[in-house]
Amino acid sequence: MIDKNEIQELLRLKPNGNVHHREGQTLEFKESFNFAGLADYFRDFAAFSNNKGGYLIHGVADSPRRLIGLNPSATDQFEKIDPEKISGYLINIFNGHIQWEQELLKINSLNFGVFKIHSAIVKPIIAKKDEGKDLTIKNGEIYFRYGGRTQKIKYSELEAIINTRIKRNNDQWLDLMSKIGKAGPNNAAILDTEKSLIQKDDKKIMVIDEELAKKIKFIKQGEFVEKKGATTLKLVGDIVPIDKVEVVRKVKENLFKDYPLSATQVADEVFKRCPECGKNSTWRIISENDLKNNLDYSAYNFRNKSHKEEYKKNGKVANGTPSIFKENTVDFIIEIFKQEK
Repeated sequence: MIDKNEIQELLRLKPNGNVHHREGQTLEFKESFNFAGLADYFRDFAAFSNNKGGYLIHGVADSPRRLIGLNPSATDQFEKIDPEKISGYLINIFNGHIQWEQELLKINSLNFGVFKIHSAIVKPIIAKKDEGKDLTIKNGEIYFRYGGRTQKIKYSELEAIINTRIKRNNDQWLDLMSKIGKAGPNNAAILDTEKSLIQKDDKKIMVIDEELAKKIKFIKQGEFVEKKGATTLKLVGDIVPIDKVEVVRKVKENLFKDYPLSATQVADEVFKRCPECGKNSTWRIISENDLKNNLDYSAYNFRNKSHKEEYKKNGKVANGTPSIFKENTVDFIIEIFKQEK
């Protein structure tokens, strides 16, 4: 769901009439909309998906950045977008799943076409064919959102995506092995989420809530119903009360293994490798690209459990909570600084 209040904030104006917010890691402005530019838009879709998601807003002029809205022709084209066809195009052009939403919003009597692209669950999203008049999209390329631009992914970001994918897969295996170890191989069963089936050896097991079980009468194969017309359920496998299913708590991992750098160490390393960058530029780029809230680059090192629970509950970070960073943050900051020059 696209939040109109959030879009209004992104289109907030300065006293001089220019848009307050700059294009960045999660925001791209376009002056108009037309179907001829779909390949260009899709490239941004993939880039946002490979990073942390973002908004593509049509109806904002460039240099100076002013609100002009979509003209009647562009508005008509945007309203005629068929989500099913667009999703079909994306599936045909890219591997993986790009999740997106669209909405035409009227703000200050002007029409704006808005696309919201979500961060992909499984990354990277890779182009699997050439697309666009000037080959805007090329077979085999991976696009990523850097600062205020979309471009081919760099080594450090691709490595971070691959490492995250490997880590997620390893965590799932470790979690599974931990559960089997706790329950014991003789008691372990497999849940097939596609078939909605739990299997143990050659048996099929049904998991049912105890309250529901009280309302159901069962008969086993070979048995009969004593009362004619009584509601029954034919029992083929085994019935397991749901409160018997055990959940294994994941052990807290050592964040410093993945995030070894403090903010000061990041700034020192940036200055060491790029003396012209300056520490002020480091803090600005971290802030403008919201790196502290991007687990691909940074994590909060909570001082106690209550601070962590408060963050999970309402997203508020307690004052004084330090951020720690991955080593690829240094590469990212230097790359953005060079692009700005």
